[in-house]
Amino acid sequence: MSSDTTLGGLIALWLVNYTFRRARPDEADALSALALRSKAHWGYDQEFIAACQTELTWSCEDIASRHCIVAEHAGDLCGFFVLTGAGEHGDLTDMFVEPRLIGAGLGGDLMRLALQHARDLGYATLGIDADPNAAGFYQHFGASLVSQTPSGSIPGRMLPHLEIPLT
Repeated sequence: MSSDTTLGGLIALWLVNYTFRRARPDEADALSALALRSKAHWGYDQEFIAACQTELTWSCEDIASRHCIVAEHAGDLCGFFVLTGAGEHGDLTDMFVEPRLIGAGLGGDLMRLALQHARDLGYATLGIDADPNAAGFYQHFGASLVSQTPSGSIPGRMLPHLEIPLT
């Protein structure tokens, strides 16, 4: 896809039809790289991104054992989400979109699909430990701030913990 970010380019991106499917274990490296690019979108410096690398790196086994859904277009991975959970409580542990597509509607499509999958998996609530820059996005979908949780990558950094009721 073009990296054109003009109004015409964004309109063209909104018209793209994505394929949503389960991630394949052999895509672990590509999904890890996408996650790091997406995290960097928020303007974090290289030191910060390096500190997040371990937490945002998946193995083939990680992908095989998780509910990971990717969005793809013309063979390119464009975004993904990961759901985990037990009983009636699920967690959206990860959601990342290719940076050039942020703001073009794919994130919303992924979120609506994640909510549907969470309901289909039997979750009554969905927890999200959000990047502070993304909290407003999740609140747009009904998430409420319920607490803060420590970052798994940056000592002393707290993340907003949000929850969405699904019933």
